[in-house]
Amino acid sequence: MKFASALVVFLSASQVTSFAPASSKSTTTSLFSTTTTTTDEKKAMRGKQLEHTHCTAPGDRDILIRAAKGEITERTPVWLCRQAGRYMEAFRAYSTKYPFRQRSETSEMAIELSLQCHRAYGMDGIIMFSDILTPLPTLGIDFDVVAGVGPVISTKIENEMDVTTLDTVDETNAKEIFDEKLPFIRDILGTLSKEAEDANTSLIGFIGAPFTLAAYTIEGKSSKHCLDTKKLMMADERNEDKTLPLFLDKVATMIGHYACHQIDCGAQVIQLFESWAHQCSPRQFELYAKPASQKVISIIKEKHPDTPVIYFANGGASYLELQRDMGCDMIAVDWSIDIGEARKILGPDIPISGNIDPTILFGSKEQIEQSVRDCIDKAGGPGNRHLLNLGHGVMQGTPEEAVGWLIDEAKRYTGKKE
Repeated sequence: MKFASALVVFLSASQVTSFAPASSKSTTTSLFSTTTTTTDEKKAMRGKQLEHTHCTAPGDRDILIRAAKGEITERTPVWLCRQAGRYMEAFRAYSTKYPFRQRSETSEMAIELSLQCHRAYGMDGIIMFSDILTPLPTLGIDFDVVAGVGPVISTKIENEMDVTTLDTVDETNAKEIFDEKLPFIRDILGTLSKEAEDANTSLIGFIGAPFTLAAYTIEGKSSKHCLDTKKLMMADERNEDKTLPLFLDKVATMIGHYACHQIDCGAQVIQLFESWAHQCSPRQFELYAKPASQKVISIIKEKHPDTPVIYFANGGASYLELQRDMGCDMIAVDWSIDIGEARKILGPDIPISGNIDPTILFGSKEQIEQSVRDCIDKAGGPGNRHLLNLGHGVMQGTPEEAVGWLIDEAKRYTGKKE
Protein backbone atom coordinates (compact mmCIF):
# COMPACT_ATOMS: atom_id res chain seq x y z
CA MET A 1 0.00 0.00 0.00
CA LYS A 2 2.01 2.82 -1.34
CA PHE A 3 2.19 5.93 0.58
CA ALA A 4 -0.16 4.29 2.99
CA SER A 5 1.36 6.01 5.97
CA ALA A 6 2.57 9.42 5.15
CA LEU A 7 4.18 10.81 8.33
CA VAL A 8 5.65 14.01 9.70
CA VAL A 9 6.61 15.79 12.88
CA PHE A 10 7.02 18.62 15.37
CA LEU A 11 8.59 20.55 18.17
CA SER A 12 7.33 22.17 21.33
CA ALA A 13 8.10 22.31 25.00
CA SER A 14 6.04 19.21 25.55
CA GLN A 15 8.11 17.30 22.98
CA VAL A 16 11.29 17.86 24.90
CA THR A 17 9.81 15.80 27.69
CA SER A 18 9.66 12.05 27.80
CA PHE A 19 6.98 10.07 25.96
CA ALA A 20 5.64 8.90 29.29
CA PRO A 21 5.99 9.87 32.96
CA ALA A 22 9.44 9.42 34.47
CA SER A 23 8.75 6.08 36.09
CA SER A 24 10.09 2.64 35.33
CA LYS A 25 7.03 1.79 33.22
CA SER A 26 4.19 3.61 31.47
CA THR A 27 0.92 2.13 30.31
CA THR A 28 -0.96 3.10 27.16
CA THR A 29 -4.49 1.86 26.48
CA SER A 30 -5.30 1.02 22.86
CA LEU A 31 -8.17 -0.53 20.93
CA PHE A 32 -6.29 -3.81 20.84
CA SER A 33 -4.46 -4.32 24.10
CA THR A 34 -2.72 -2.64 26.99
CA THR A 35 0.92 -2.00 26.13
CA THR A 36 3.80 -1.31 28.43
CA THR A 37 6.86 0.75 27.54
CA THR A 38 9.88 0.09 29.72
CA THR A 39 12.55 2.59 30.68
CA ASP A 40 15.10 0.78 28.49
CA GLU A 41 12.76 0.98 25.50
CA LYS A 42 12.23 4.67 26.05
CA LYS A 43 15.98 5.23 26.14
CA ALA A 44 16.20 3.57 22.73
CA MET A 45 13.71 6.00 21.22
CA ARG A 46 15.78 8.79 19.71
CA GLY A 47 14.52 12.23 18.85
CA LYS A 48 13.17 13.38 22.20
CA GLN A 49 15.18 16.58 22.06
CA LEU A 50 14.99 19.10 19.27
CA GLU A 51 17.83 18.39 16.85
CA HIS A 52 17.19 20.88 14.04
CA THR A 53 17.47 24.66 13.88
CA HIS A 54 14.56 25.33 11.50
CA CYS A 55 11.01 26.66 11.96
CA THR A 56 12.10 29.91 13.58
CA ALA A 57 11.01 32.46 10.96
CA PRO A 58 7.55 34.04 11.43
CA GLY A 59 6.41 32.77 8.03
CA ASP A 60 7.33 29.16 8.77
CA ARG A 61 4.02 28.60 10.55
CA ASP A 62 2.01 28.62 7.31
CA ILE A 63 4.53 28.62 4.44
CA LEU A 64 3.41 25.15 3.35
CA ILE A 65 -0.25 26.22 3.38
CA ARG A 66 0.48 29.37 1.39
CA ALA A 67 2.44 27.44 -1.23
CA ALA A 68 -0.35 24.85 -1.53
CA LYS A 69 -2.80 27.70 -2.18
CA GLY A 70 -0.61 28.94 -5.00
CA GLU A 71 0.98 31.92 -3.31
CA ILE A 72 4.55 33.04 -3.96
CA THR A 73 6.56 32.27 -0.82
CA GLU A 74 9.87 33.46 0.57
CA ARG A 75 11.43 30.04 -0.07
CA THR A 76 10.28 26.61 -1.20
CA PRO A 77 8.66 24.69 1.68
CA VAL A 78 9.47 20.99 2.13
CA TRP A 79 8.08 17.84 3.68
CA LEU A 80 8.48 14.17 2.77
CA CYS A 81 5.90 11.45 2.31
CA ARG A 82 6.63 8.66 4.79
CA GLN A 83 8.97 11.07 6.54
CA ALA A 84 8.22 9.26 9.78
CA GLY A 85 8.99 5.64 9.11
CA ARG A 86 11.19 2.64 9.58
CA TYR A 87 14.34 4.40 8.39
CA MET A 88 14.35 6.08 11.83
CA GLU A 89 15.71 4.15 14.80
CA ALA A 90 13.20 5.92 17.06
CA PHE A 91 10.35 4.71 14.85
CA ARG A 92 11.63 1.11 14.79
CA ALA A 93 11.56 1.03 18.58
CA TYR A 94 7.77 0.92 18.13
CA SER A 95 7.31 -0.82 14.78
CA THR A 96 9.33 -3.86 15.76
CA LYS A 97 7.19 -4.41 18.87
CA TYR A 98 3.65 -3.22 18.18
CA PRO A 99 1.34 -4.10 15.24
CA PHE A 100 0.55 -1.31 12.80
CA ARG A 101 -3.06 -0.75 13.77
CA GLN A 102 -2.15 -0.72 17.43
CA ARG A 103 0.38 2.01 16.75
CA SER A 104 -1.88 4.06 14.49
CA GLU A 105 -5.05 3.70 16.59
CA THR A 106 -3.53 4.27 20.03
CA SER A 107 -3.56 8.05 20.35
CA GLU A 108 -0.51 8.55 22.55
CA MET A 109 1.60 6.22 20.43
CA ALA A 110 0.46 7.70 17.11
CA ILE A 111 1.16 11.21 18.35
CA GLU A 112 4.69 10.27 19.35
CA LEU A 113 5.37 8.59 16.02
CA SER A 114 4.04 11.66 14.23
CA LEU A 115 6.35 13.97 16.15
CA GLN A 116 9.67 12.14 15.96
CA CYS A 117 11.00 13.32 12.63
CA HIS A 118 10.08 16.97 12.96
CA ARG A 119 12.13 17.08 16.11
CA ALA A 120 15.02 15.63 14.17
CA TYR A 121 14.74 17.53 10.87
CA GLY A 122 12.22 20.38 11.03
CA MET A 123 10.13 19.80 7.91
CA ASP A 124 7.52 22.43 7.10
CA GLY A 125 4.63 20.25 8.18
CA ILE A 126 3.56 17.36 10.32
CA ILE A 127 1.20 14.62 9.23
CA MET A 128 -0.42 12.18 11.60
CA PHE A 129 0.78 8.60 11.69
CA SER A 130 -2.14 6.75 10.14
CA ASP A 131 -3.16 4.85 7.01
CA ILE A 132 -5.38 5.40 3.99
CA LEU A 133 -7.43 2.32 4.99
CA THR A 134 -8.17 3.64 8.49
CA PRO A 135 -11.72 4.94 7.77
CA LEU A 136 -12.97 1.79 5.98
CA PRO A 137 -14.57 0.34 9.16
CA THR A 138 -17.03 3.25 9.12
CA LEU A 139 -18.59 1.58 6.07
CA GLY A 140 -18.51 -1.83 7.73
CA ILE A 141 -15.37 -2.95 5.87
CA ASP A 142 -12.95 -4.94 8.02
CA PHE A 143 -9.21 -4.98 7.44
CA ASP A 144 -6.00 -5.94 9.18
CA VAL A 145 -2.33 -5.32 8.50
CA VAL A 146 -0.48 -8.64 8.56
CA ALA A 147 3.27 -8.66 9.13
CA GLY A 148 5.08 -9.77 6.00
CA VAL A 149 1.88 -9.58 3.93
CA GLY A 150 0.52 -6.08 4.30
CA PRO A 151 -3.13 -5.02 4.48
CA VAL A 152 -5.72 -7.77 4.12
CA ILE A 153 -9.40 -6.87 3.68
CA SER A 154 -11.86 -9.58 4.63
CA THR A 155 -15.11 -7.85 3.57
CA LYS A 156 -16.14 -9.04 0.09
CA ILE A 157 -17.37 -6.60 -2.56
CA GLU A 158 -18.35 -8.67 -5.58
CA ASN A 159 -21.77 -7.42 -6.65
CA GLU A 160 -24.27 -4.62 -6.25
CA MET A 161 -25.91 -6.28 -3.23
CA ASP A 162 -22.58 -6.27 -1.39
CA VAL A 163 -22.41 -2.50 -1.86
CA THR A 164 -25.98 -1.85 -0.75
CA THR A 165 -25.43 -3.79 2.49
CA LEU A 166 -22.53 -1.53 3.50
CA ASP A 167 -23.09 1.27 5.98
CA THR A 168 -23.44 4.82 4.67
CA VAL A 169 -21.53 7.86 5.89
CA ASP A 170 -22.79 11.23 4.72
CA GLU A 171 -23.32 14.77 5.99
CA THR A 172 -26.19 13.67 8.25
CA ASN A 173 -24.15 11.26 10.38
CA ALA A 174 -20.46 11.78 9.62
CA LYS A 175 -19.37 13.46 12.87
CA GLU A 176 -21.19 10.92 15.02
CA ILE A 177 -19.80 7.94 13.13
CA PHE A 178 -16.21 9.17 12.97
CA ASP A 179 -16.17 10.04 16.66
CA GLU A 180 -17.73 6.69 17.53
CA LYS A 181 -15.68 4.38 15.29
CA LEU A 182 -12.47 6.42 14.94
CA PRO A 183 -12.26 8.33 18.24
CA PHE A 184 -8.47 8.38 18.11
CA ILE A 185 -8.49 10.70 15.07
CA ARG A 186 -9.87 13.62 17.07
CA ASP A 187 -7.41 12.92 19.89
CA ILE A 188 -4.41 12.67 17.55
CA LEU A 189 -5.15 15.70 15.40
CA GLY A 190 -6.28 17.80 18.35
CA THR A 191 -2.97 17.26 20.11
CA LEU A 192 -0.90 17.63 16.94
CA SER A 193 -2.67 20.89 16.14
CA LYS A 194 -1.45 22.35 19.42
CA GLU A 195 2.03 20.95 18.81
CA ALA A 196 2.06 22.49 15.32
CA GLU A 197 1.22 25.92 16.65
CA ASP A 198 3.90 25.68 19.32
CA ALA A 199 6.36 24.39 16.74
CA ASN A 200 5.64 27.20 14.26
CA THR A 201 4.75 24.79 11.48
CA SER A 202 1.71 23.33 9.71
CA LEU A 203 -0.47 20.25 10.23
CA ILE A 204 -1.22 18.03 7.24
CA GLY A 205 -4.14 15.63 7.01
CA PHE A 206 -4.42 12.89 4.41
CA ILE A 207 -6.90 10.52 2.83
CA GLY A 208 -6.90 7.74 0.27
CA ALA A 209 -8.65 8.36 -3.04
CA PRO A 210 -11.89 6.42 -3.69
CA PHE A 211 -10.54 4.32 -6.57
CA THR A 212 -7.55 3.18 -4.53
CA LEU A 213 -9.70 2.27 -1.53
CA ALA A 214 -12.37 0.59 -3.65
CA ALA A 215 -9.86 -1.43 -5.66
CA TYR A 216 -7.96 -2.43 -2.52
CA THR A 217 -11.22 -3.69 -1.02
CA ILE A 218 -12.34 -5.53 -4.15
CA GLU A 219 -8.96 -7.23 -4.55
CA GLY A 220 -8.73 -7.96 -0.82
CA LYS A 221 -5.03 -7.16 -0.69
CA SER A 222 -2.26 -5.65 -2.77
CA SER A 223 -2.65 -6.68 -6.39
CA LYS A 224 -0.32 -6.77 -9.38
CA HIS A 225 -2.99 -6.52 -12.06
CA CYS A 226 -6.12 -5.31 -10.21
CA LEU A 227 -8.02 -7.84 -12.32
CA ASP A 228 -11.22 -8.18 -10.29
CA THR A 229 -11.64 -4.42 -10.25
CA LYS A 230 -11.03 -4.14 -13.98
CA LYS A 231 -13.55 -6.90 -14.66
CA LEU A 232 -16.11 -4.77 -12.83
CA MET A 233 -15.06 -1.78 -14.97
CA MET A 234 -15.76 -3.76 -18.12
CA ALA A 235 -19.06 -5.06 -16.77
CA ASP A 236 -20.10 -1.48 -16.04
CA GLU A 237 -19.16 -0.36 -19.54
CA ARG A 238 -21.36 -3.16 -20.93
CA ASN A 239 -24.19 -1.91 -18.66
CA GLU A 240 -24.36 -5.36 -17.05
CA ASP A 241 -23.23 -4.51 -13.52
CA LYS A 242 -23.00 -1.23 -11.60
CA THR A 243 -21.03 -2.54 -8.63
CA LEU A 244 -17.97 -0.40 -9.24
CA PRO A 245 -19.63 3.00 -9.80
CA LEU A 246 -21.96 2.38 -6.86
CA PHE A 247 -19.03 1.45 -4.62
CA LEU A 248 -16.91 4.38 -5.79
CA ASP A 249 -19.73 6.79 -5.01
CA LYS A 250 -20.25 5.37 -1.52
CA VAL A 251 -16.54 5.52 -0.75
CA ALA A 252 -16.17 9.02 -2.20
CA THR A 253 -18.97 10.37 -0.02
CA MET A 254 -17.44 8.87 3.10
CA ILE A 255 -13.90 9.98 2.25
CA GLY A 256 -14.98 13.54 1.50
CA HIS A 257 -16.59 13.82 4.92
CA TYR A 258 -13.62 12.06 6.55
CA ALA A 259 -11.36 14.78 5.14
CA CYS A 260 -13.72 17.42 6.51
CA HIS A 261 -13.59 15.66 9.88
CA GLN A 262 -9.80 15.88 9.85
CA ILE A 263 -10.02 19.61 9.11
CA ASP A 264 -12.56 20.08 11.89
CA CYS A 265 -10.09 18.32 14.21
CA GLY A 266 -7.19 20.61 13.25
CA ALA A 267 -5.70 19.63 9.89
CA GLN A 268 -4.74 22.69 7.82
CA VAL A 269 -4.21 21.02 4.46
CA ILE A 270 -5.37 17.69 3.00
CA GLN A 271 -3.33 15.46 0.70
CA LEU A 272 -5.39 13.04 -1.38
CA PHE A 273 -3.43 9.89 -2.29
CA GLU A 274 -4.41 7.95 -5.43
CA SER A 275 -1.86 5.29 -4.55
CA TRP A 276 -3.08 2.87 -7.22
CA ALA A 277 -3.13 5.34 -10.12
CA HIS A 278 -0.55 3.11 -11.79
CA GLN A 279 -3.31 0.50 -12.16
CA CYS A 280 -5.34 2.82 -14.40
CA SER A 281 -4.99 3.47 -18.10
CA PRO A 282 -5.71 7.10 -19.05
CA ARG A 283 -9.23 6.10 -20.07
CA GLN A 284 -9.88 4.18 -16.86
CA PHE A 285 -8.62 7.11 -14.84
CA GLU A 286 -10.90 9.51 -16.69
CA LEU A 287 -13.97 7.28 -16.37
CA TYR A 288 -13.59 6.01 -12.81
CA ALA A 289 -10.78 7.35 -10.62
CA LYS A 290 -10.98 11.01 -11.60
CA PRO A 291 -14.73 11.62 -11.09
CA ALA A 292 -14.65 9.87 -7.71
CA SER A 293 -11.75 12.04 -6.51
CA GLN A 294 -13.42 15.15 -7.89
CA LYS A 295 -16.47 14.35 -5.76
CA VAL A 296 -14.24 14.09 -2.68
CA ILE A 297 -12.63 17.42 -3.46
CA SER A 298 -16.00 19.09 -4.05
CA ILE A 299 -17.26 17.89 -0.64
CA ILE A 300 -14.17 19.32 1.02
CA LYS A 301 -14.38 22.61 -0.84
CA GLU A 302 -18.06 23.07 -0.12
CA LYS A 303 -17.47 22.91 3.62
CA HIS A 304 -13.90 24.20 3.83
CA PRO A 305 -13.25 26.38 0.77
CA ASP A 306 -10.10 27.93 2.24
CA THR A 307 -8.38 24.64 3.13
CA PRO A 308 -5.95 23.65 0.35
CA VAL A 309 -6.19 20.17 -1.15
CA ILE A 310 -3.19 18.46 -2.78
CA TYR A 311 -3.90 15.62 -5.22
CA PHE A 312 -1.28 12.92 -5.83
CA ALA A 313 -1.71 10.16 -8.41
CA ASN A 314 1.20 7.80 -7.89
CA GLY A 315 2.08 6.38 -11.30
CA GLY A 316 -0.23 8.84 -13.03
CA ALA A 317 2.40 11.03 -14.69
CA SER A 318 1.59 9.53 -18.10
CA TYR A 319 -1.81 11.22 -18.03
CA LEU A 320 -0.92 14.35 -16.11
CA GLU A 321 -2.87 16.50 -18.56
CA LEU A 322 -6.06 14.84 -17.29
CA GLN A 323 -5.37 16.16 -13.79
CA ARG A 324 -5.43 19.86 -14.63
CA ASP A 325 -9.12 20.21 -13.78
CA MET A 326 -9.27 18.02 -10.66
CA GLY A 327 -10.58 20.95 -8.63
CA CYS A 328 -7.74 20.74 -6.11
CA ASP A 329 -5.30 23.51 -5.21
CA MET A 330 -2.05 21.69 -5.97
CA ILE A 331 -0.96 18.65 -8.00
CA ALA A 332 1.77 16.36 -6.67
CA VAL A 333 3.80 14.37 -9.19
CA ASP A 334 5.82 11.19 -8.89
CA TRP A 335 9.52 10.92 -9.71
CA SER A 336 9.00 9.33 -13.16
CA ILE A 337 8.56 12.72 -14.85
CA ASP A 338 10.88 15.71 -14.99
CA ILE A 339 9.27 18.38 -12.85
CA GLY A 340 10.01 21.02 -15.45
CA GLU A 341 8.07 19.00 -18.01
CA ALA A 342 5.28 18.50 -15.48
CA ARG A 343 5.09 22.28 -15.07
CA LYS A 344 4.66 22.65 -18.83
CA ILE A 345 1.89 20.03 -18.96
CA LEU A 346 -0.05 21.41 -16.01
CA GLY A 347 0.37 25.01 -17.03
CA PRO A 348 1.74 28.02 -15.17
CA ASP A 349 -1.24 28.55 -12.89
CA ILE A 350 -1.31 25.16 -11.12
CA PRO A 351 0.90 24.83 -8.01
CA ILE A 352 3.02 21.68 -8.01
CA SER A 353 4.47 19.32 -5.39
CA GLY A 354 7.33 16.89 -5.77
CA ASN A 355 9.31 15.12 -7.01
CA ILE A 356 12.82 13.94 -6.03
CA ASP A 357 13.59 10.26 -6.63
CA PRO A 358 13.63 8.64 -3.15
CA THR A 359 16.70 6.58 -4.05
CA ILE A 360 18.74 9.80 -4.18
CA LEU A 361 18.73 9.61 -0.38
CA PHE A 362 21.12 6.67 -0.68
CA GLY A 363 23.62 8.92 -2.47
CA SER A 364 26.28 11.31 -1.20
CA LYS A 365 25.59 14.58 0.58
CA GLU A 366 26.62 16.47 -2.56
CA GLN A 367 24.29 14.41 -4.77
CA ILE A 368 21.35 14.95 -2.42
CA GLU A 369 21.93 18.70 -2.20
CA GLN A 370 22.26 18.98 -5.97
CA SER A 371 19.01 17.07 -6.49
CA VAL A 372 17.27 19.56 -4.20
CA ARG A 373 18.62 22.53 -6.14
CA ASP A 374 17.78 20.96 -9.50
CA CYS A 375 14.21 20.16 -8.48
CA ILE A 376 13.57 23.66 -7.11
CA ASP A 377 15.12 25.34 -10.16
CA LYS A 378 13.14 23.23 -12.65
CA ALA A 379 9.94 23.94 -10.75
CA GLY A 380 10.49 27.67 -11.29
CA GLY A 381 12.92 28.66 -8.56
CA PRO A 382 12.60 29.11 -4.78
CA GLY A 383 9.11 29.99 -3.61
CA ASN A 384 7.44 29.71 -7.01
CA ARG A 385 4.24 27.88 -5.99
CA HIS A 386 6.21 24.68 -5.41
CA LEU A 387 6.18 22.33 -2.44
CA LEU A 388 9.33 20.20 -2.40
CA ASN A 389 8.75 16.52 -1.69
CA LEU A 390 9.91 13.14 -2.84
CA GLY A 391 8.22 11.53 -5.81
CA HIS A 392 7.29 8.68 -3.48
CA GLY A 393 7.88 7.87 0.18
CA VAL A 394 11.13 7.71 2.15
CA MET A 395 12.38 4.15 1.68
CA GLN A 396 13.18 1.72 4.45
CA GLY A 397 16.95 1.66 4.97
CA THR A 398 17.42 5.32 4.03
CA PRO A 399 20.29 6.78 6.10
CA GLU A 400 18.86 9.14 8.69
CA GLU A 401 21.45 11.82 8.03
CA ALA A 402 20.45 11.87 4.36
CA VAL A 403 16.99 13.15 5.26
CA GLY A 404 18.61 15.94 7.25
CA TRP A 405 20.82 16.90 4.32
CA LEU A 406 17.78 17.19 2.04
CA ILE A 407 15.74 19.29 4.46
CA ASP A 408 18.68 21.56 5.31
CA GLU A 409 19.47 22.28 1.66
CA ALA A 410 15.82 22.92 0.79
CA LYS A 411 15.51 25.48 3.56
CA ARG A 412 18.71 27.36 2.78
CA TYR A 413 18.61 27.32 -1.04
CA THR A 414 18.02 30.81 -2.46
CA GLY A 415 18.34 30.03 -6.17
CA LYS A 416 20.96 30.05 -8.89
CA LYS A 417 23.72 32.58 -8.57
CA GLU A 418 23.98 34.99 -11.45
